[in-house]
Amino acid sequence: MNFYIVIPAHNEETVIQKTLESLVAQTLPAKQIVVVNDHSTDKTPSIVETFAAKHHNIKLVNTRSSDKHIPGAKIINAFYKGYDTLDKHYDVICKFDADLIFPKNYLEQLAFHFNQNERLGMVAGFCYIKKDNDWVLENLTRKDHIRGALKAYRKACFLDIGKLKPSMGWDTVDELLAKYYDWELLTDESLHVKHLKPTGISYNKASKYLQGEAMYKMRYGFFITLISAIKLAYKKRNFALFKDYISGYFRGKRHNLEQLVTEDQGRFIRQLRWKGMLGKLK
Repeated sequence: MNFYIVIPAHNEETVIQKTLESLVAQTLPAKQIVVVNDHSTDKTPSIVETFAAKHHNIKLVNTRSSDKHIPGAKIINAFYKGYDTLDKHYDVICKFDADLIFPKNYLEQLAFHFNQNERLGMVAGFCYIKKDNDWVLENLTRKDHIRGALKAYRKACFLDIGKLKPSMGWDTVDELLAKYYDWELLTDESLHVKHLKPTGISYNKASKYLQGEAMYKMRYGFFITLISAIKLAYKKRNFALFKDYISGYFRGKRHNLEQLVTEDQGRFIRQLRWKGMLGKLK
């Protein structure tokens, strides 16, 4: 099974060496690994070049964009800069972050799962962060959600969902569309991935409304957005975020932002969300 990996990287000199070391040590090597140096001002590109000189399956692509760390479009645009340099002979395409340490059997275990189930569209392990001297689960989302840091897509699923959307919410709408096209998702609790920089630690303040805008663009509707905003703010122990999410939703509506899904896909997503929420009340 051919794995192609694209890693967007912006000023990751303190961590990217460990990420690449863990990937070159895989029991099932990736056929191609592309690191996209997205406007870094540190030693990120030279570190990658050192690896590329030693490993034929690693290459560096340079691109320029804003140096503001805003989630969504920036990272996916960088992903495409790498993806567009690849041929189409992959079985699985991965979008990985540049601050992860993968267990040696990570890709081999993903391949096992994909081979076991031809309708499996996406699979991943879990992110762990260092707390004191222990590595603990980075418990930001439901356990059946695949984190944006370690996405792996079967080729047919990736093409069905229209690849990745350059918008905040890309790592939620991909799963919703996979389900719309009748693909299955799997998270493997045995795969512990060390996440060296906790999610959102360097996000720009300008990004605070983007989550709400994403809910609008995924056609959640107001009531699902309201419930989701409450849950997210509670999960992050920051109720001020609730106001930001709701404000973002109405900003999206006011500016009539382009939707990420069709009306039919939106109906499916709302039904799926209501089913999930009501199921938890039983």
